[in-house]
Amino acid sequence: MTPSILPHSIITWAFLLLVVAAIAAFHFRSHWLPRLRAWRASRNISLGRYEALSSFQSDLEAGLSSGTFNIGANVSSGDSRQGLDDTAKKQVLKIMEEKGISFDEARLEYIKKKLADNQIGPDGTPLDPKAVTFGK
Repeated sequence: MTPSILPHSIITWAFLLLVVAAIAAFHFRSHWLPRLRAWRASRNISLGRYEALSSFQSDLEAGLSSGTFNIGANVSSGDSRQGLDDTAKKQVLKIMEEKGISFDEARLEYIKKKLADNQIGPDGTPLDPKAVTFGK
């Protein structure tokens, strides 16, 4: 006669307890879920994992503004949106740094590259040989 590790009744009660706990957690999730999110956010800040969202103010301070692309108006009007696209910002700043050109020139190069990557000519017409255009 081999002794079993856990009798079936203990396994059954443990399973029932787990099911009841899961149902209770699901039912009361509106109470504990916000607290869990707040705890995780504070933990991420304390561990240095938090990165502040960019804003138009930080974009302006980084030199990502010009006479033709004026985000100073957004800052002065109190615009609370996130700011410019982070990926595009990094690429424009990289172009500015590598080539020593102005924000407008770097932005123009970035846009031309994006258009070329998407098979669009500098004049805005598609480069796809199957594309049909009217005019000109």
